[in-house]
Amino acid sequence: MKGPWIDSSSVLLGGLVGAALGKRVPERLRTALPMAFGLCSMGLGIALTVGVKHLAAMVLSLILGALIGELIFLEKGIGALSRHMRRLVDRVLPSSADEGESNKEYLQTFVAVLVLFCASGTGIFGAMKEGMTGDSSILIAKSLLDFFTAAIFATELGYAVAIIAVPQLLVQVALFFGATVILPLTNPMLIADFSAVGGLIMFATGLRICKIRDFAVANMLPALLLAMPLSALWTRIFHI
Repeated sequence: MKGPWIDSSSVLLGGLVGAALGKRVPERLRTALPMAFGLCSMGLGIALTVGVKHLAAMVLSLILGALIGELIFLEKGIGALSRHMRRLVDRVLPSSADEGESNKEYLQTFVAVLVLFCASGTGIFGAMKEGMTGDSSILIAKSLLDFFTAAIFATELGYAVAIIAVPQLLVQVALFFGATVILPLTNPMLIADFSAVGGLIMFATGLRICKIRDFAVANMLPALLLAMPLSALWTRIFHI
């Protein structure tokens, strides 16, 4: 199991490097590159979504998942966690984030970045694939992009970005060990619908990163848990 460790290490190192550089990175790069990352997230989201097999199951998963997330205040909880992380990190390392930046704007960006790293469709399937086949190539390739993504966002958000490596590692390790149980129960249609739901979330994440629309992307995450069961139920009921 090397893929999750390599990918998370790239986030940790990128976050530390970016936060250390801080204002020394030109403003045009700190502004332009996150827009490019947001565009990549939207592009990947579209690519994943077009492969959907059961459109109704995808829509229902996202609606019910967002409803659950809103009812349990998932994004609010993540926001509280991020505030705690920021205070904890700032006690040890000086923050490179803008002092005048509003706390709300900081949290909005941080939550979007947290989802981008921890709920990436590429990361999810990369970890599951390595768990089943031992092939870590997907996560190794993803780690290259994650390093630069973490570095750029850390120039704005500070050292807290590096801490995202911890929940990312936990998610990928859990998927790695759970893959032997989950994947034998799936089929290409279930995986396609799961990918489509993840694609919608990644598209919303891209819109948020680009500051086009402030979607509560963290509240949509329960949809990932519902995607395969609802797809399987839809197939059983309608035999398609």
